[in-house]
Amino acid sequence: MEGDIKSLAAEVANLKTQIHEQQVYYEKRIDEIRTKAELLEQENKVLRHRLFGRKSEKLTQEDYKQMVLFDEAECATDEESEREKTEVSVAGHTRKKPGRKPLSEKLPRVEIIHDIPEAEKQCACGSPLIRIGAEVCEKLKIIPAKIYVEKHVRPKYACNNCEGVENGGEAVVKIAPAPPQIIPKSIVTETLLAYILVSKFNDALPFYRQERMFKRIGAEITRADMANWAIKAAARCGELVELMEQSIREGPVVQIDETRIQVMKEYLREDTSLSYMWVFRGGTPKKPVILYKYHPTRSGEVPLSYLKGYAGFIQTDGYKGYAEVGSLPGIVHVGCWAHVRRKFDEACKAVKKAGSAREALSKISRLYAVEKELRDLNLPDAEFMRKRKEAVEPLLKAFKEWLDKRAAQVAPATLLGKALSYTRGEWPKLTSYILSPHLTPDNNLIENAIRPFVVGRRNWLFSGSPRGAHASAALYSIIQTAKANGFEPFKYLSYIFSKIPLCNNKADFKNLLPQYLDENEYKSFSFQ
Repeated sequence: MEGDIKSLAAEVANLKTQIHEQQVYYEKRIDEIRTKAELLEQENKVLRHRLFGRKSEKLTQEDYKQMVLFDEAECATDEESEREKTEVSVAGHTRKKPGRKPLSEKLPRVEIIHDIPEAEKQCACGSPLIRIGAEVCEKLKIIPAKIYVEKHVRPKYACNNCEGVENGGEAVVKIAPAPPQIIPKSIVTETLLAYILVSKFNDALPFYRQERMFKRIGAEITRADMANWAIKAAARCGELVELMEQSIREGPVVQIDETRIQVMKEYLREDTSLSYMWVFRGGTPKKPVILYKYHPTRSGEVPLSYLKGYAGFIQTDGYKGYAEVGSLPGIVHVGCWAHVRRKFDEACKAVKKAGSAREALSKISRLYAVEKELRDLNLPDAEFMRKRKEAVEPLLKAFKEWLDKRAAQVAPATLLGKALSYTRGEWPKLTSYILSPHLTPDNNLIENAIRPFVVGRRNWLFSGSPRGAHASAALYSIIQTAKANGFEPFKYLSYIFSKIPLCNNKADFKNLLPQYLDENEYKSFSFQ
């Protein structure tokens, strides 16, 4: 009897243990499911916001009100300085500045005078009226695009008496040499070619749309012709692109980014495979070079091959493909605060109460405020570096302590947890921007350079061949580098297309780069 009681007691204890273990297991599973559900809900909110919400990452007025909790003094100062820029004080109240923005002084003016009849220019007393002023109103007018045929005539000359027979026994006929062309034996001129290429690679107008536009003004130019001209033009600019690639490695900082591109007819690859357009920004800080490079893969071998022999800073996002090139001797890898801000911004939009995410955004905003304040002072490099270090290092130290504390309190699977983890993982690279006056907190300059390609990709979706993708990369490089150096792309392309046929060596090509252009000659160039 006693043995049975002990056996029953042991069985009851065993059952209690099993029940407790199952309870712990199911509680754990419930927590996992709840966490996963919360994450999916957050991701759903972020995706819906991307589709239907405000695209800008700039903080709204409500965001600023929330951030006052964390950064009251700085926010109040920022609001006050902004008011000084946009409002005018008038007798006890403020109002917005009246009037519209004046038309650009660069535009030509045609004066049209609306005068009263001569008979009305006499006063009732009999004296002539004297002009005392005028009311001037400026309006914009446009003349639609015009296209015409440039007819080149080369007269032939021969002797009517002796027929100019030379030793070979053939009659001598003299004729002026054909003018050099960017694409020999073609109907395209440098201005038409520049117009077509700028329309596609700067204004994102695909060739098939341009074909329709030309047809409306009476010109039959097929998209096949335009595509062939683009490939040939890129080939003629090959020397320029090689020189740009060399210039990238001569500067103190190289920024890198990449974006996807779909290319048809790639060797041993499906047409649905994704390839990549890599973009590098470097060279002299005040005269930068922007280089596009097409490659079938997103491998880290790509930046390694293009930056071979480079020493200096590289600035990228957190993609792991940059880790190897960033660890090479002589290279300092710098991170991007814009990507950190983007992750906290998504975490902020994914939940109703976003205290921690907003606090992180406030701290990041302060870093940018310091950068802007010091940049606006136009200080010498050494003084700028010293002041930035003094102002930023305490902010970074406080931010790091806050990150470590919050990371221990937030579930890693949530968007906030992921933002915290990403920031902590990138921390050594994120703090490296204070090491050079040529570095900024983010990689936005290279993202701005890649944006025209992304906008264009939405219109033409894919590239027809690897040859076309390489040509696109070359033409994007030339156009975006020209823009980065302050040159209007249509005039710049027209200019270099008229000069390339006359180039005999690398020095001639180098003088066509925006960094080395003879500005006086360029200003006097007329493409009409």
